[in-house]
Amino acid sequence: MTPVVAPDVLVVAATEAEAAHVPAGLAVLITGIGKVSASCAVAGELARRPGVEVVVNVGTVGALRPGRSGLLLPSRVVDHELSGDVLAAMGYPVTTEIELAGGDGSVLATGDTFVTDAALRERLARRADVVDMEGFAVAWAARRAGVECRLVKHVSDQADAESLDWPQRVDASARVLGDWLARELR
Repeated sequence: MTPVVAPDVLVVAATEAEAAHVPAGLAVLITGIGKVSASCAVAGELARRPGVEVVVNVGTVGALRPGRSGLLLPSRVVDHELSGDVLAAMGYPVTTEIELAGGDGSVLATGDTFVTDAALRERLARRADVVDMEGFAVAWAARRAGVECRLVKHVSDQADAESLDWPQRVDASARVLGDWLARELR
């Protein structure tokens, strides 16, 4: 990945815990959890900061498939809750997928549901590798503003019942994300 000049970058995270190890000197926006909070916060911040060229959304994700772990840079993000096919059939096409430059080929599903249910996990795994609650909304807001977006996610759990201990796992992921930012943003 080509390094990005830090003054042109806005680092976006849903929670302070996920941004706890962002290197000093980088602009950070904490959006709150969920798609509405993320899209509104990013849109507002980009309107206030016209010099931002790249939004880097860092955060944790749940793995939807066995063996998915570590750091991922998704190439595509999908809104898994929006009924795109139904709306298109009624004559109202909507965007439910966004392609991202510089990714590693992985696919991220975004929705407001904290995934712990095995049936939902299995259904999402047919379309994506990992799941979060903000990535699509951040990418959507950046795209609408004409700003490049990169998603940098760390697998914190397996999107199952054990994911409810996320508060105890988030700092380990935040450290990995902070290290990535320190290496890649100059």
